[in-house]
Amino acid sequence: MRSGLVSAATAALVATVAGVGGTLPVVLAAAQAVGATPEQASSWVAGLGIATALSALVLSLRYRMPVITAWSTPGAALIASTSGVPGLRAAVGAFVLAAVLILLTAALRPLGRLIERIPASIAAAMLGGILLHLVVAMFEHVPGAPLLVLPLIGLFLVARAVMPTLASLIVLAAGALLAWALGLVKPIPPLGLSHLALVAPAWDLATLVGLGVPLYLVTMASQNLPGFAVLRASGYRPPTQPVLAVTGAVSLGTAFLGAHTSNLAAISAALCTGPEAHPDPAQRWKAGVFYALWWALIALFGASLVGLFGALPPALLATVAGTALLGSMASAMGGALGADQDRFAAAGTLAVTASGVTLMGVGSAFWGLCFGLLVLGVDRFVRR
Repeated sequence: MRSGLVSAATAALVATVAGVGGTLPVVLAAAQAVGATPEQASSWVAGLGIATALSALVLSLRYRMPVITAWSTPGAALIASTSGVPGLRAAVGAFVLAAVLILLTAALRPLGRLIERIPASIAAAMLGGILLHLVVAMFEHVPGAPLLVLPLIGLFLVARAVMPTLASLIVLAAGALLAWALGLVKPIPPLGLSHLALVAPAWDLATLVGLGVPLYLVTMASQNLPGFAVLRASGYRPPTQPVLAVTGAVSLGTAFLGAHTSNLAAISAALCTGPEAHPDPAQRWKAGVFYALWWALIALFGASLVGLFGALPPALLATVAGTALLGSMASAMGGALGADQDRFAAAGTLAVTASGVTLMGVGSAFWGLCFGLLVLGVDRFVRR
């Protein structure tokens, strides 16, 4: 019994550390892209911690299965790559819209079916275009910091072959030591507890359409749907609508703290739904409870995490983010370009999304999706 609890706590800790260490730089890049202050970035991270801890705890206890939630990493990448957002308040308006759309998906079955009808290749192409921006940014730092970036890329390639789940975390730890040895680390501010800052949303139509709608779509297509698949692959039958209702509700509440959406986890969930979490599948829900406790600590010390990462050089943060997202980008592009029938439409979606173009104040992810669906529509009309 005690060994089962230890394994559940350990699996949850590994999932938490791997998720935060590998993708927090993406969240901080998103906060910087919309003009958040360090205090607002701290509130953002704390809000995500609250949403993750609360949703994982409620769902794991209620349904007696390891329902693992997380912040939307593709969503953070979308925010980081979207230009023209007129400040954090407008971004919060988009976060509120995305959360409301998730709640509507939980309440209205036709809306959920409509999202599922978006071709997987088009959704994957939009995600691939979003992630490409942050992966390329890693290599853009090579000329300015070759002694830092190149060794870390090499380390990632080796770590990925040996311990793929922890590869980005290994890069972060080794990179911090290397940056310190090279004299690139700024003074670390004093450790402190998180301070929550309320942010009133601003309803900017272009941001709502160009950021809010793609944020909802990418969260549903690349996080929630795979998250349900991971649970089902492990023998669980998660209730779709209640899970979406809880994650949508916590996302709506923490949006006013400056935090973007929370959702089901996929990779982190795989660490907590297998036998390494507990030999008895009926007892693995305890990993979800421990996971919630670890995330509560993230929420409590979010300000310290932001300060610690803020002392690291931008080249290191870009490298950690790029290596963390490289596998997801490869999977997305493979899914986008794998089907012959939709390949041209997916390639167009990928190109438009990756371009970063902004039209009428609306970001490229929305236009990429529109372009791909338009091409598919024309192709299918001509075939008739």
